[in-house]
Amino acid sequence: MKKTVLTSMLFAFIFAISFGFSNTALADNCATKSTSKTEKSKDIVETAMAADGFNTLVTALKAADLVEALKGEGPFTVFAPTDEAFAKLPEGTIPALLKDKEKLTSILTYHVVSGKVMAADVVKLKSAETLNGQSVAVKVDGKKVMVDNAEVIMTDIVTSNGVIHVINEVILPREEVKRSEY
Repeated sequence: MKKTVLTSMLFAFIFAISFGFSNTALADNCATKSTSKTEKSKDIVETAMAADGFNTLVTALKAADLVEALKGEGPFTVFAPTDEAFAKLPEGTIPALLKDKEKLTSILTYHVVSGKVMAADVVKLKSAETLNGQSVAVKVDGKKVMVDNAEVIMTDIVTSNGVIHVINEVILPREEVKRSEY
């Protein structure tokens, strides 16, 4: 039942948000590495699986049963934390989350925005609504683009169903930040 509700919620948000902003000049001034890499034949999940540094993210997506949703038509924008970002979490957090599907799903869907939001679009935003229903703060801090407390370290990895921006921290929804266990 929860899986059906979550899947329905994910796809409802897909149509709820659209972004039509563009600011190429600001994006060009941003020090964030833009890959302009296109993985058009691979979807978001396949791209993450094929890349180095996303093993923990892929494991978490599988544990939360979100693989099929993120292989869907989309488009989606994923702020993808690296394995190093997950390693910064307190000891024991990852195994605990892998056993708590509800918390894990909340955290992972907080990293996903409906629509294909390229770097030039991201820098124009102040916030973006995520698939878990909460908004992430987006700001340009000097030459850095920040999504909540995470720095975007690689941008515009285009896939067949969206785009991936790599971040250096796992971002946590407000209800998870308030909990002392994280």
